[in-house]
Formats: sequence, C-alpha cells, structure tokens
Amino acid sequence: MRKTLMAIGLVAIASLAAQAADPTYHLVKEIQIGGTGGWDYIAVDSAAQRIYVSHATKVVVADTGTGRVIGEIPDTPGVHGFAVAPDLGLGFTSNGRDNSSTVVDLKTLKAINKVMTGGNPDAILYEPVHHEVYTFNGSGQSATVFEAKTGTVIATIPLMGKPEAAAFDRAVNRIYVNIEDKNEIAVIDVVKHVLVATWPLKGCDEPTGLGLDEKNHRLFSACGNQVMVATDSRTGRLLAMTAIGRGADGAAFDPGPGYALSSNGEGTMSVQKFDGNSFTLVETVKTQASARTMILDVKTHTVYLPAATMVAPAGGGRAQAQPDSFHVLVFGLK
Repeated sequence: MRKTLMAIGLVAIASLAAQAADPTYHLVKEIQIGGTGGWDYIAVDSAAQRIYVSHATKVVVADTGTGRVIGEIPDTPGVHGFAVAPDLGLGFTSNGRDNSSTVVDLKTLKAINKVMTGGNPDAILYEPVHHEVYTFNGSGQSATVFEAKTGTVIATIPLMGKPEAAAFDRAVNRIYVNIEDKNEIAVIDVVKHVLVATWPLKGCDEPTGLGLDEKNHRLFSACGNQVMVATDSRTGRLLAMTAIGRGADGAAFDPGPGYALSSNGEGTMSVQKFDGNSFTLVETVKTQASARTMILDVKTHTVYLPAATMVAPAGGGRAQAQPDSFHVLVFGLK
C-alpha cells in the first residue's frame, strides 16, 4: 500500500512538473513568397489575418490562415517596413530610397497618398492614440511624424543618431527607439513631439530590435554583439544582460508566456524569460540562416520570420538571396 501511494505521489509530481514547464516553439508552416531581392521588416494584422512583408521595391501581402499571397503594394523603392492602422483601414510604408512613406488603402492595396520624410526612412510605427505615423530616418537621424488620415507632416524630431526599431508605450505616451550608432535608447513624448531623454545601453553594441513589456515597465534591446539588454522603461536603468545568437535584427516581448525574443541571422531565435531582474534561457529555436527580422502576433503567440537561401557570388562579395527562395517561417507555441 505504501509503495502504491508513493508511486501515485511520484506520478502526481511528474504531472505537475509537466504542467509547469514553459511552452516551446515549433514550426507551423512556411509561407512561400518567391521573387528576387532583399527584405527587412515584416508586419502583422492579427484581426485581418494578414502579414505585410517588405521585399525590394514592393510589399507582399499574404493570408496567415491559408498561407497564400493575396496581393502586392508596388512602387515602394527600397522599402524597409510597413505599419498597419486597422482602425483607419490604412497602411504605411517606409521607402528608404525615395525618402517617403506611401499611404495605402488596406482593402484595395492601392496607394492613396505619399508623404515625404527625412532621409532613408527605415523603421515605421503607427501610434493609435493620436492617429499618427512615425518614420525613423536612418541617414536623416530623425523621426518624421505625420497625421495618418491626411498625411500632413506635424513634426521632425532630431534623434542625433541612426534610429532602428521602436515601441509605443500607451500608458505614458512615450515612444522608445534604439539608436544603433550611439548604443542608446531615445525617448519621445508623443504629445509634445519632442525628444525627452536618451539612455545609454552599456555593454550593448548596435542595438536593433526592441521589445516592450508595458505591464512590468521593461525594454528588451537586441544588440549586435550577441547580447540582449533589459532596461527599466520608466528610468532608463539597466537591469540585466544575457547572451543571444549572432546577427540579431529583431526582438519582441510576448506578455502571454512572458518571453523576450530575438531573431538571429545565424539561424536561431533566442527565447528568454525575465523574472526578478534576471534572464533565464527557455530555449534556442533553430530557424534558418538569414532569418534576422521578426514580428510577433501577441494574440495568437505566433512568430513570423522572413528568410531565404543565401548564395555567395562566384567572384566573392556579399551573399545574395537565391531567386524564388524567399519565404516566411511561421512558429507557434506548444
């Protein structure tokens, strides 16, 4: 009888341990895009079940449910990113070679306006409280702010460095943006349209991807020297640092499981938990070499990573994407 009770107890403990285990990611499917040329950011509209993938001089639109390509937004020279305003039925590109943002009707995928920005707009963000769009301009070292509905430019905010990914904190009316060449985070007041602070990221070289935990006031910067840095979003105080994969260019935070993620161009995704001001590695997910950027759908806990088969030119030089190999890897939790 005692042995039986002991066995039952061990089974119960094993069951509780299994239930307490952190969920992990698995590859759900691949969405084939094809074509030629490079890419950068990717955006997701969870309600409409769409992803928007920058690809050379166009944005490719795909259905996340079926995995089919459903349209394209052409004539976006050197496009880096896409921002979605579902409440307005509009989308916005950042056209790096044209110093502009194309305003798009999401129903028809037709351009309805073009807004001139600072030099080489890279990351782009829709701020839904005031219905404004921010382009973060690489060579312009600035942020251009314009009204989403009219395209009227409201402000140009000097950032004194090359901005990368940004995140909006609704509770405090702030936008945070990594400044890649200065190893810092810039803080923008979205009411006054001014830079209110810059916070150094000690130990972080070339911060790119940025995730935000609004509830617990944490920022997660993915850095070029294979680390992720956690910062207090109220004070700018550095909290912790941890190792990630090589070539990270994207980051996100999923409040569901409490994961901070980085997409690493080496072909991995680092999954971290952050508790008590310290990181714990949950897993290192194998993705594909070149999958350096990402977008997270927080409603479904799905991660989308663009990637392609890269081939080095015969005469040497920078590797190029093999024609028709471009696709999006889709990972889900289990």
